[in-house]
Amino acid sequence: MAPLLPVELDVSPELLTQAAFAQLRAHILEYRPNDDLTPVERAFTFADERHEGQRRASGEPYMSHPLAVADILASMRMDVVSIETGLLHDVLEDTASTSEEIRKQFGEEVARCVDGVTKLSKLDFSSAEDAQSESYRKMLLAMVSDIRVMIVKLADRLHNMRTLGALSKERQERIAHETVEIYAPIAHRLGMGKVRGELEDLAFRHLDPEAFEDISNSIDAHRLANETFLASIKNTVEEELRKEGIPARVEGRVKRAYSVYQKLKRQKITIDQVYDLLALRIITDSVKNCYAALGVIHNQWRPVPGRIKDHIAIPRPNLYQSLHTSVVGPEGRHFEVQIRTEEMHRLAEEGIAAHWKYKEGRKPGGPNRGPSDDDQRIAWLRHLVEWQQDMKNSSEFLDTLKVDLYADEVHTFTPRGRVIALPKDATPVDFAYAIHSDIGNTCYSAKVNGKAVPLRYTLQNGDTVEIITQSNQKPSRDWLSFVKTAKARNKIRHLINAEERNKAIEIGQKYLDREARRCGVSLNRAPREQLQSVAADYGYGKMEDLYAALGFGRFSARQVLQKMIPGVAEPEPVAEPPAPAPYQPREPGGEGVVKVSGADEVLVYRAKCCNPIRGEAIVGYVTRGKGVAVHSRQCSNVQKLMFDVERKIDVAWEGTASAPLPVRLVVHTDDRPGLLNQLTSILSSENANIRSLEAKTEIDATADALIEMTIDVKDKKQLEKLVSSMRRISGIRDVERLFQ
Repeated sequence: MAPLLPVELDVSPELLTQAAFAQLRAHILEYRPNDDLTPVERAFTFADERHEGQRRASGEPYMSHPLAVADILASMRMDVVSIETGLLHDVLEDTASTSEEIRKQFGEEVARCVDGVTKLSKLDFSSAEDAQSESYRKMLLAMVSDIRVMIVKLADRLHNMRTLGALSKERQERIAHETVEIYAPIAHRLGMGKVRGELEDLAFRHLDPEAFEDISNSIDAHRLANETFLASIKNTVEEELRKEGIPARVEGRVKRAYSVYQKLKRQKITIDQVYDLLALRIITDSVKNCYAALGVIHNQWRPVPGRIKDHIAIPRPNLYQSLHTSVVGPEGRHFEVQIRTEEMHRLAEEGIAAHWKYKEGRKPGGPNRGPSDDDQRIAWLRHLVEWQQDMKNSSEFLDTLKVDLYADEVHTFTPRGRVIALPKDATPVDFAYAIHSDIGNTCYSAKVNGKAVPLRYTLQNGDTVEIITQSNQKPSRDWLSFVKTAKARNKIRHLINAEERNKAIEIGQKYLDREARRCGVSLNRAPREQLQSVAADYGYGKMEDLYAALGFGRFSARQVLQKMIPGVAEPEPVAEPPAPAPYQPREPGGEGVVKVSGADEVLVYRAKCCNPIRGEAIVGYVTRGKGVAVHSRQCSNVQKLMFDVERKIDVAWEGTASAPLPVRLVVHTDDRPGLLNQLTSILSSENANIRSLEAKTEIDATADALIEMTIDVKDKKQLEKLVSSMRRISGIRDVERLFQ
């Protein structure tokens, strides 16, 4: 990619912008020498005029950003419409321009793409979470009709991440979290490996600078030795391939920092135990020679059992193809070998941007359109759009989206040999819903490889799954505790919600009628308009909605009756919650206060299963007769409880810093003298009280020792500081918070 010129004090912004556009134009002509670039020039002029006078947080002219995005798209060899979109992608959000204006000047295609990329920041949402959720919904819908929307959005995010240092620390962390949770996984699903890798490393640098520096330093410290080792085995491989007459080029690579971090965290190992830290990539001319090269490698070095993966015969859902094997090389050092053809390599690096219909002038949905690799690559996207249409709750949508953008898959088979790709740890219930919703809804039992297994059985690569159904079977609420796919979770919730709602309406109506009879009044005589008015006062469009809220315990019957017929009933006294969940009084400026959205004088208590601490994301759950239970969003019980959206309620921390609250931690560490003393010294320096501590040596686990402790912390910030300090101690492999 041609670099953009830096901003210098003695050069005017106008000249810099013109020079950057000249570089962009030359870049496009390198791969599209016969294209008419007049539309690109008009898009540049339009955007430059609209962004005139605007500056980025770094002080650069704002136009430097659209030009950089367009240049990233040019490096992907994208078409003219994509480049126009890159230049115009911020004019709707940051200037007075309108969609109609874009449509008239640049056509329907460009207008649709620009609108799809634009965030919904100009609309009034009830919370930032709602705005974020609706932006993702809009983006996903736009992607289905034109995948270029997502490619432009990824280019936009990539440049923003490269220049993130100019923003405040808080904004850096928020954008980095969003990048690693949403955009990097989408790049992975589109097969764009280079973009995904850079996004993850840039986000990692801002999310955990100390861990990023530690891992980068570890890699750099051994860089010379690693490069020498890779050069040696590269020469050996090239010589052996020549002997066998296999044409190939061989490359070496060191694993990216974020990938190393994820592996250390997941497997609780040290960097010396990362088998694929070093890798060779063999790129040959045919599938036949890919397998021949694999034989050469295994003949030269001993393969590591269980580390051979054939993604050529069974491609990943994003159509990634390659042979992977890990071997024990010279001096007992492990390294990975990836073997693929030139076309596979191009698709692995660039994904859908390297092989898509717009390059040949074809459009989605056009005449004679047949199945293509690109259609398969975005099939997962169409499934995403299907289930998100009915999901109204913002946080539920965001949580489910993050789960569905999984990176690890298992490949299973139907009895007829059809391949079904599912997320890691998926179950037969997920498999059943992947086949068809009706099969999932009536799933009774399952067989894996001919043997009966429980429905919560964890499927493995290569399993053949048979689902047995019964017409009278219904989804169980317990299924929500183990299903992994968004489709299964959403379908189960939908059916359970409908059944629960009908029960709640019936209970609520009986509850209100009984309270009215006790007070000597008849609701049958109350005008329907009056009942509808009361429902509207509580924020509901129909009385059935209010009855459901009564049945779920959101309000008391006496409160509703008092609104219907003022003076007929005395207000209910507020009762204290049960002892295990202490009520925190809501006093102005009080400590440890949780505010319930849209409700006053409501009993509020922190759920005992997770004991959320000030500063972390929380969610409220309306219990029957016990008030609102406040859970951490990371609590494992949240997924089990929140299937019923009507019982979820928005809550937020309020007031000043609270009294210290207990948090459970487990530390995975080497077994060495003095380590415990270092840990307690850190806790002491931060005035964190230790409630309990237990250390034990592991005999057959991945870590040599485990230390479990319960400590008191004031808020999330103090906890993060403590965990960060602990991780810097030599021998500490990981520190985890326990929620149960």
